[in-house]
Amino acid sequence: MKKANILSSQRVIALLTLAVLFLFFSIFGTNFFSSATMINLLESTYYIICISFGMTFVISTGGIDLSVGTVAMCGALVGGVAYSVWNLPMWLCLLLIIFTGMLFGILNGILVSYLNMPAFVATLGTMMMSQGVGYIVSGVQTMRYPSITEPDGWFKRIFYKSLDGMPVGIIYMLILFAAAAFLFKYTKIGKYACAIGSNKEAARLSGVNVKKWGMVVYLISGIFAGFAGIFYAATYTTILPGSGSGFETNAIAATVIGGTSMAGGSGSMLGTIIGVFIMGVLKNGLMTIGIQQQWQVLFTGAAVLLAVLLDLYRNSKVQRG
Repeated sequence: MKKANILSSQRVIALLTLAVLFLFFSIFGTNFFSSATMINLLESTYYIICISFGMTFVISTGGIDLSVGTVAMCGALVGGVAYSVWNLPMWLCLLLIIFTGMLFGILNGILVSYLNMPAFVATLGTMMMSQGVGYIVSGVQTMRYPSITEPDGWFKRIFYKSLDGMPVGIIYMLILFAAAAFLFKYTKIGKYACAIGSNKEAARLSGVNVKKWGMVVYLISGIFAGFAGIFYAATYTTILPGSGSGFETNAIAATVIGGTSMAGGSGSMLGTIIGVFIMGVLKNGLMTIGIQQQWQVLFTGAAVLLAVLLDLYRNSKVQRG
């Protein structure tokens, strides 16, 4: 009950922080509250939202997945090669992106849950492996997806924006949010993930198959990374080999800011999506007040450290009771 109350209060704090950032950049930023800036904010967070949903499942077990960003881009590269080199139909290329994410999710699950490797080490290894696979499959060549007006540009109109400019991607974000929230709150996956994060041994003694459900959690993370690859390809069209490193830090920060504890045992999809928008507003807002790229990176890093410090403070309050 104490942990639930702290999680709820953290979501309120995160929501207030988001409102304050919106107000600050609306006053001091140039055209921050314009429709163009708001649409750009949405479009720049689609793929981060996807990997953050998967990260919430993982972190709630007390684990971490450093590979999500590079896995998403690896999937996008595989899909790009399938389309432009192998000449496969676009729908099959999109399925290959999801399948790539699933494979790396299964690999992470085997390494962490069945071989008992530390999650940090295991997913750091698969992060580099997915980058390598992307390099090899693409031949270190940039992959390009069709533009919105090309015959196969229907996938951009479905996952990115319509011809009249409507950001339809937000519809899919709402669908994925509903699916992730339902899985996390109302199914065994979320309940067992939090149980494993709270006390792995106690969960095992109570009959929870911790290896199986730990594996499922990383599989879910891989699937969401696959969706992130689709939304990134739909939004930006061009996929560079070796990209994706750094996406995971934004996802971790957003997840922790939203109330999911790095120690495991609790989490919230609503809090996570609020955390994503805090990071997105911070990045886009800094540009509107003329802050250069290097300072944006500095402030983002500071936000990550602040999120971890808040998590440590929350955990100490829970332990003090």
